[in-house]
Amino acid sequence: MAKKTNFLLHLHPERVPVSVLRFSHTFGLGGMTALLIVVQLVTGVFLRFVYQPDPAGAYRSILVMQQEIPLGLFFRNLHHWGASLLVVTATLHLLRVFYTGAFYPPVRSGNWVIGMIMLLLLLLSNFTGYLLPWDQLAYWAVTVVTTLPGYLPGIGESMVEWLRGGSEVNGVTLRIFFNLHTAVLPFSLFALMLFHFWRVRRAGGVVRPPDAGRGTLPAVPHLVVREAAVASLLLAFLALTALLFNAPLQAPADPAHSPDPAKAPWYFLGIQELLLHFHPLVSAILIPFTVLLFFFLLPYLPYDERRPGVPFYSSRGRRMTRTAAVAALLLTPLFIVAGEYLLSFHSWFPTWPPLLSEGVVPLLLYLLPVAALALLMKRRHRPNTGEAVTALVTFLVVTYTLLTLTALWFRGEGMTLTWPWKP
Repeated sequence: MAKKTNFLLHLHPERVPVSVLRFSHTFGLGGMTALLIVVQLVTGVFLRFVYQPDPAGAYRSILVMQQEIPLGLFFRNLHHWGASLLVVTATLHLLRVFYTGAFYPPVRSGNWVIGMIMLLLLLLSNFTGYLLPWDQLAYWAVTVVTTLPGYLPGIGESMVEWLRGGSEVNGVTLRIFFNLHTAVLPFSLFALMLFHFWRVRRAGGVVRPPDAGRGTLPAVPHLVVREAAVASLLLAFLALTALLFNAPLQAPADPAHSPDPAKAPWYFLGIQELLLHFHPLVSAILIPFTVLLFFFLLPYLPYDERRPGVPFYSSRGRRMTRTAAVAALLLTPLFIVAGEYLLSFHSWFPTWPPLLSEGVVPLLLYLLPVAALALLMKRRHRPNTGEAVTALVTFLVVTYTLLTLTALWFRGEGMTLTWPWKP
């Protein structure tokens, strides 16, 4: 009998295990991320026909796009909200892969690293696109973020000038960001996405639970119909969002007048919140790069036992995950409020170097209860490496989420704490 060959079977095996057809097995996050990348590429091509990548024409071209081009506003809204949704689905997909143990070497560790690189490229793509409207929101958000490498000792100022194409965000910055956003990053992302899918197929598809049965069904129609349903719902949600909510556009960029507060794009707000509590070298360089390196090395840590397909590693891992999430929910707001109203190490120790009084000391103060919690959990649960790593990742994710939400909703003029409903 001749073997079936068609385009869909290049993307999927001819038959798939019944266990992977459950929506809760992957939540369709990988497919949603891939679809959103395609949406960004398609809408970006349409927007590129109108956009002018220079300070004199950028803002005006956005107005023309929104007011004079048929469906121009709708396509810009799709592109804007799709970009944010893409960061969310990609992050959730990466966490789903981690929590289901689908990242162990030798087969899948390389794909984990590729996924991490893709997430960084997505953030860079969002960030470079953020500047293109050339309004106050975009100009000062990029100004805030591009100052962060300046805290690197020795090479920081040179890196800032290299990123901006000068000492300040200017027309050269806009051209650099435009070319990265419309050419370099999309090509890199799409190529890596295809390579990522190929490696998933090569590894035998998505990881299955160890107790999954051996029954299989044809990929067409069983898997394809489910994927089409998820894709339709996602596109409908994105289209409805684009119809109801317009992408933000403030007054034209004015380098002489900064808005108050000047905030980074939402996915970098957690780092901006850290800047309010720690020395810049600690908050903008040490903490982010340490956490990033830890995530890249996750597959290569010395696990006592690898358990691919087992959610949260074990039942004990699930309990520790809940404990870590609750601890982060309690400790992070407590530390934020204490840093805002109670702690002032710089004024308490004025003769100390700022890196010590504003960086090392508050960091150690925060790590003390975290270390105490870790010791308590170790004595109570006696976890192995996999369970401990699962709890630590949960703690970090919840902490960064709370930092982001605090900076997004609870920081007002002067980046002081305030209630979001206050004018």
